[in-house]
Amino acid sequence: MILLIGFFTASAQVSIPYTIAKTQWTETLGSQRAVINVENASDNELVKIPWRRRDNDADQKRLIITDTEGKEVRNILRVNINREQVELIFQPINGAGIYYIYYLPWKGDKGNGSFKGDYLRPENAPEKDWVVARNNLPLAEVRGIESRTDFDSFYPMEVIATASEITSLGKKYSQSLLLFPEDRRNPIRMRHDIPFKWVGETPSALFSGTADRNEYYTFQIGAFAIKQEVKNLKITYSKLPFKITCFNVEGKDSKGKYFTKSIDVAKGDVQPLWFGVDIPERAKPGKYNFDVIISGVGLAKQIIPVKLTVSDRVIAERGDAELWRHSRLRWLNSSLGISDENIAPFTPLKVNGNSIKSKTGEIKLNDQGLPMSIKAKGNELLDQPLLFVIETSEGSEKLKASIISFNKRATGIVEWTTQSENEKLKLICEGTMESDGHVNYKFAVVPKKDLVVKDIRLELPVKESIAEYFMGMGLPGMICPTEYSWKWKGPQDSFWTGNVTAGIHVELRGSAYSGPLLNLYKPSPPPSWFNQNNGGFTIGKNGSCILNTIYSGQRELKKGITLHFEFALLITPVKDQDTEGQFVNRYYHNGSDPIPKEEDLKSGIKIFNVHHANAINPYINYPFTTMDTIKSVAKIWHEKGLKVKLYYTTRELTNQVAELWALRSLGTEVLADGKGGGFMWLQEHVVDHYDAQWFTTINGYERSDAALLTSGDSRWYNYYIEGLHWLIKHTDIDGLYLDDVSYDRGMLKRMRRVMDAVKPGCILDLHSNTGFSRGPATQYTEFFPYLNKLWFGESFQYDKMSPANWLIEVSGIPFGLMGDMLHSGGNPWRGMVYGMTVRYPWFTEGVNCDPREIWKIWDDFGIEKAKMIGYWEQGSVIKTSDSDILATAYVRDNKLLISIASWAKQSVNVKLEIDWKKLGWNPKNNIITARKINGFQEGRTFNLTDQIPVDPTKGWLLEIN
Repeated sequence: MILLIGFFTASAQVSIPYTIAKTQWTETLGSQRAVINVENASDNELVKIPWRRRDNDADQKRLIITDTEGKEVRNILRVNINREQVELIFQPINGAGIYYIYYLPWKGDKGNGSFKGDYLRPENAPEKDWVVARNNLPLAEVRGIESRTDFDSFYPMEVIATASEITSLGKKYSQSLLLFPEDRRNPIRMRHDIPFKWVGETPSALFSGTADRNEYYTFQIGAFAIKQEVKNLKITYSKLPFKITCFNVEGKDSKGKYFTKSIDVAKGDVQPLWFGVDIPERAKPGKYNFDVIISGVGLAKQIIPVKLTVSDRVIAERGDAELWRHSRLRWLNSSLGISDENIAPFTPLKVNGNSIKSKTGEIKLNDQGLPMSIKAKGNELLDQPLLFVIETSEGSEKLKASIISFNKRATGIVEWTTQSENEKLKLICEGTMESDGHVNYKFAVVPKKDLVVKDIRLELPVKESIAEYFMGMGLPGMICPTEYSWKWKGPQDSFWTGNVTAGIHVELRGSAYSGPLLNLYKPSPPPSWFNQNNGGFTIGKNGSCILNTIYSGQRELKKGITLHFEFALLITPVKDQDTEGQFVNRYYHNGSDPIPKEEDLKSGIKIFNVHHANAINPYINYPFTTMDTIKSVAKIWHEKGLKVKLYYTTRELTNQVAELWALRSLGTEVLADGKGGGFMWLQEHVVDHYDAQWFTTINGYERSDAALLTSGDSRWYNYYIEGLHWLIKHTDIDGLYLDDVSYDRGMLKRMRRVMDAVKPGCILDLHSNTGFSRGPATQYTEFFPYLNKLWFGESFQYDKMSPANWLIEVSGIPFGLMGDMLHSGGNPWRGMVYGMTVRYPWFTEGVNCDPREIWKIWDDFGIEKAKMIGYWEQGSVIKTSDSDILATAYVRDNKLLISIASWAKQSVNVKLEIDWKKLGWNPKNNIITARKINGFQEGRTFNLTDQIPVDPTKGWLLEIN
């Protein structure tokens, strides 16, 4: 039985030291522990700990008490437990000495990519025969509170003030909003509590700091709405000696446009305000004073005096090398890479009358500003002019057009406007063409009277000879249908049609989100095109053309209320095929162990990707904690003749980011809202309103990588661009490996500009998962002008995909790109038809072949100097006697390497049909050689007239001299 008589209540202990444990304990015991000293041996010991925890459900989580050897105490009796303090009685198991009270213990599975776990429920009841002393319980000494690591520590900014302390503050100060200046070394973390350290500080007190010349100096002010909600915080300044900004209320978006934000603070909440002071190198050393003035609706102005002492030291690169300074916050408002100038390898645009020509395409505009001709490298795509149709009960509206006005003529972009109108409405067209062949249109439909329209639609009539293939709007890459109907469902907002010589990609725009439609971002469709699901898409054959129609359906237009439509076109191919680069620049890609071995160099690898979640690049999308390591790796492997690329994207962001709390202060601008959860560190420190994503442990690193979802288009894009510039400049890496990124083509342009500015020739390759992007080739087409290579292969079912699907969605060939295979090592026979292998060592033993075997054949043949002529070419020189067995020829110096692969459902025997006349030479003998390739083919020889057996999904790699 448990007997509690004469309980002694001790006074609260406030001054408890918070330290980092000298020796780390097993993390599942919890991130915190109280160190308790039991002075004399006793069967009962009272402990009272004012632990000041953030979590509101401390009473629902287990406490674990052990001695210094880790032996666990069995009998624990909770007397009182809440977030502010705990009182308990326990039975020491070894008499006097040190005991540890662990809190926040948990159990879970730290998998690769995800975390599943939860806190332990409260401990079991004490043993029935444990008797608590009747009175005068001895009080154990609380020596301090320890955190398992410095990263786990709550001190000082997450040690809460108690409710009574906050009440006292409210009585002491009359203001509804209390302002607490805070140094950048102590980022304000809590939104629903104030830290205990503020209890003894004076609100609106002087902030003082010391900065260096050329430093971008940051500091904070915590705005605590102690008595009522505060609406629309206003921040102004007086006596400013330098430029200053508050990141929470103003900035530049990812397009370089200035914006302001309104901030409200709920009663009882804290709004951290982050300020940046731009101190020039030419600043004179000395003391500088200015005021930060803060007010809100119905509130009197409050003044925070700021005193900065500027030293005579000049700091390098604004202080960016030291993350604790938070000087990189200015990167959030960067416009780096935003320009209208042309980007290599494209050439400046040329305007001749109403014609605009780029390196890869040309359009000729009609009076309404729409293309009456679209050419891809001289090949006309359109069978008739492209039309934007407004249809009423009286038919298509006839509009009188004005003269085209060219508003901008830069080397990288040309802009024009036109107006067309009749007595019912006015149509304003704004168009742009960029030097990569991208064309964008915005139409404003302005009714002059109330009007019922049957439809507003875009008609794209493509020549039947060009519209050979199609993908998008719910269809995989395939032979273009002559009849198809689609309604809005997603994620889909674009399509491509064409062939390897010419094609056009169309994206319907106007929604809040314009990047690739990943499953993490599910925006509504563009409202004008969607029109309450009255809109849709059709394909139909009309004479000599394939007519693609995007319709929006019936609606009512109100006089003077403008309706906006937007769409974008991209002319393909976007660049010249680089087959030599494909066969020479072979990849090594091994996620957790990214460094190649010396023997791997013999295979001819030229590039290797450093993924995240390893010792070189441990934390997802934040490689700045291991810059010296990355630099060292790049230097070592450059000396060996290899290029080094890094994983660095934006969709998720590690919890290790130095600016985490500053980003949290921006609400959901950068870090997406969500239900919380995930790894315990996130639950304990970020607490709420976040979306937990990627998780992994880092071998050799104490800190786990627990990522948060970002909000898509935000100022983090600006930070990312500056970060890319910094990475290449300071580590000499050779480019990036992109993995299902969420930003748009504007970011790719900025990336190319900053990379070219530091190190021309940097490489960008993109990986995607078909289940993740729902058709990555469609979703990422607008990226293609700025990519070097594709890796569209995760979750791809290579053995089930049609040749058209292979060609369009995997190979990159119709767009002027090439690719690699991924999922389960791909299908090496089919892959070779498109010039693809897997990246070493991304093959599955016993399933598909090691690519090094095929690379040997490449090297012996000299494939990098060969001309690749695929079955898709009009000038194809080889085919087989069976239409389901496809062939590609690699031609070099009167010798021929032939790849054949089967899409037949059963084994077949085929003959090769080679056009020797087109090749311009005849073989020296009648022999076809199939060299032995482990896991791929047995060694055999055939005569030119022999039938060659081909098994389903397999094929041959054959040589003729």
